Amino acid sequence: MHQPRTYRHWVKDEGLVSFKVTVKETDLYLRAQRNLKQEALRAILRCRLLLEDYISDHPTFLTTLEPLTVAKDAPAMVKEMAKAAQRVGVGPMAAVAGAIAENVGRELIKLSPEVIVENGGDIFMKTLKKRAIGVYAADSPFTGKIALEVEPEETPLGICTSSGTVGHSLSYGSADAVIVLSPSAVLADAAATAIGNLIKEAGDIPEGIEFAQKIEGLKGALLIKGDKLGIWGEVKITGLVKGERFTDKDTITCECAIGNSKC
Repeated sequence: MHQPRTYRHWVKDEGLVSFKVTVKETDLYLRAQRNLKQEALRAILRCRLLLEDYISDHPTFLTTLEPLTVAKDAPAMVKEMAKAAQRVGVGPMAAVAGAIAENVGRELIKLSPEVIVENGGDIFMKTLKKRAIGVYAADSPFTGKIALEVEPEETPLGICTSSGTVGHSLSYGSADAVIVLSPSAVLADAAATAIGNLIKEAGDIPEGIEFAQKIEGLKGALLIKGDKLGIWGEVKITGLVKGERFTDKDTITCECAIGNSKC
């Protein structure tokens, strides 16, 4: 059954043109300074062709849930996925959404200085102004109440989400949302999956935070289970008030915190 992706409109994207490109399972929602739909389509097709050709010759890459060594002549994207998966202990396909978002985004940056690529909740962003990204965490009371704030100097940035209660992606955990920030969307995607696998109940959040802290290359993480959240690293949270309006007075900056809505 199709699940409407209403969260796609939770990125504050004033001044940008929005467009959607779908190729088989790849369903991207993009923003740029102008409509780059055809260019995005070509970039998606290149990514998919490289990946599909590699999987055709190495089918285990598609199915394994464990880290996997890839061929020396594997495409760069395949190597990036395998390296990220190895770093956090998951299968390489755990990084596929982030990998496609980042590879498409980096192609489009050549044509537009501002690009936001969203792929099933995994985001690659390059921005010239401060942006706010609303947090969607299923039935958690934090859904629609808080957002991540990203400054232009922090980008390009990967912002990837794993959930055991939203969507169809495989997760051994039941977190409402595990959101990971990294300069590499590939690593952020794999790490979000690995951290999400650890969260069965709210009491597991500290373990998830501790695991995130050990992953080299991450900037921060936000973990949500029910009415509890944990924050680590360079994560800036803003309050969502009056529908979709964010105000500076509601901003909370957390370096490392475990707790409830008061952070």
